Amino acid sequence: MQKKDATELILKTLSEKSIIKQQIYNNTFEAFKSLKKISKYLINNYKKQLKTSVNKIHLEYRDKGIHESEIRVAGDLLIFNMHSNVFEFDRNHGIWKISYVKNNDMNSYCGIINIYNFLSDSFKYDRLNDVGYLIGRIFINKDNHYFVEGKRQLGFLYNDFGNAVIDTKAIKDIVQSAILYTLDFDLLVPPYENMQIASVAQMKQRINKSKTQTGKRLGFKFYTDEDLK
Repeated sequence: MQKKDATELILKTLSEKSIIKQQIYNNTFEAFKSLKKISKYLINNYKKQLKTSVNKIHLEYRDKGIHESEIRVAGDLLIFNMHSNVFEFDRNHGIWKISYVKNNDMNSYCGIINIYNFLSDSFKYDRLNDVGYLIGRIFINKDNHYFVEGKRQLGFLYNDFGNAVIDTKAIKDIVQSAILYTLDFDLLVPPYENMQIASVAQMKQRINKSKTQTGKRLGFKFYTDEDLK
């Protein structure tokens, strides 16, 4: 009898979780498809608005597959990547303090869309040592509720998980906030001490193909702005 009860519990749990996780994946995938369309629309609109500009500003949208897309804005590259898996949060995460999650822990399962910022020249010149920066993560659950962990306005404006529902307007606002943050996020000069000594071999390499590690911040870990102060 005990074995039967255990089997029933396992089958019930698997069934419930698989259905919920599939729904979360579908919700995240639909949101990501909308994000692609909106990104393309925004870039095309910016091009039209700037077509009379004396200096040509590089604006481009690229669909990189079902789980990835990118937009180039001047010297910056924003990469949007949807993870194919569904995640639950660590028990120390603040999400567990929200009544929406306390009342139903299944609400904590989320799909993720990551937003990365790279320098476009890093890809153009194949500078493999260059670093990118995770500036935001969009979390979407079974009810299409969402929130964003991110830098500045990305983290402050989109954090009402219990009530906010992902839609076209929300996605447009998030993409534009990511672009604004990127444009205001300037490239830092590498520390002098890291650059003052170079071998002949290193210099030849740099002449043929730049090997100097370049990035707006050194490091790839996800931080809040307060962590960097």
